[in-house]
Amino acid sequence: MTLNSLYRMKISDKVLITGSTGFIGSRLASKIGQKNLQSIRIVSRYPCVNFDTVVCNFEKESIPQSALESINTIFHIAGFSHDMRDAAKIQKIYKKVNVDATIRLAKLAVKSNVKRFVFVSSTKAGGSPNFSVCASEKDQGDPEGVYGKTKREAELKLLKIGKESGMHVSIIRPSLVYGPNAKGNLQLMLLGIKNGWFPPLPETGNKRSMIHVDDLVLAILLVADDERANGEIFIATDGTPYSSRDIYNAMCSALDKSIPKWSVPKGLFDMASLVNPRIKYKLNKLLGDECYSSAKLEALGFKAKKSLKDMNETDF
Repeated sequence: MTLNSLYRMKISDKVLITGSTGFIGSRLASKIGQKNLQSIRIVSRYPCVNFDTVVCNFEKESIPQSALESINTIFHIAGFSHDMRDAAKIQKIYKKVNVDATIRLAKLAVKSNVKRFVFVSSTKAGGSPNFSVCASEKDQGDPEGVYGKTKREAELKLLKIGKESGMHVSIIRPSLVYGPNAKGNLQLMLLGIKNGWFPPLPETGNKRSMIHVDDLVLAILLVADDERANGEIFIATDGTPYSSRDIYNAMCSALDKSIPKWSVPKGLFDMASLVNPRIKYKLNKLLGDECYSSAKLEALGFKAKKSLKDMNETDF
């Protein structure tokens, strides 16, 4: 799949990208910029010399109507997530950024005759998957945590706005995203393996879905362009479930380190999970199932180009 075949943007078209300095947004901006750098306007907390920039902090400010002048497509990636503080204490920030700012942007988009609006949501909005199958968009449960709840609220309100206004609205729920400069648990795991303190994980046969950031960018562009994606939610994965041990082995290979032939017995992790709920939660995140199906996205023609097992150190 090429950019031209995925996103048939006229040379005069202009896109607005929020979250453009982040992990996903920066790769999207770079991809679109290959066609026409001048076609991009970004929303950022700070001025950016490379792009037409609207300076706005969604936690404190409302995006101005003028930001959407001449905009044809909005890629809304900015959000508030993974704050280490007690979520209940900062629930207002989650709602203000993930819901209020999103809906204001969508309503301004309608007023400004924006044609397409793509929202990057989260699999957390669909709730915890049933461990016996890889969850699809139809398997909607109770959203996970305040982050998942606010993302789901934004999804529902966006779909309503799109239906009532006629604006093309598409929603992407990425599975775990990896790639250059990724942060979070994947980067911590890679650093631990590199420095020799992360233990060899047992093979538990669990299933975790992932997607490379560049494949996610292709999926985002696809749903912006394909009329069949209007009013729909799509889960994005590379189509291959991985066990936690698979991920561990892939990181060892990427770092050119020998893969240990032994592993820490799962029983030790089970014992550790009994110590307190926080440890149990972290171990569930490490060894549990988070498997999703991207069959709906693949029906539009999406096919991931990258696999976890093909990666090198710069891909994590």
